[in-house]
Amino acid sequence: MSNLEKILPILACPSCHGPLDQAPDALCCPACRLRFPVRDGIPVLLVEAAQPL
Repeated sequence: MSNLEKILPILACPSCHGPLDQAPDALCCPACRLRFPVRDGIPVLLVEAAQPL
């Protein structure tokens, strides 16, 4: 289990505060339809850094 998988249950979308799903090199918010990048194993949970799904 990776470090990201360990902390995923406590992470939330910075926009809607909903749960995030793990994708390759990203975390996705199904409610907001946003994709947050993961760089060097660190999630970048900034709305400004998000891309639309």
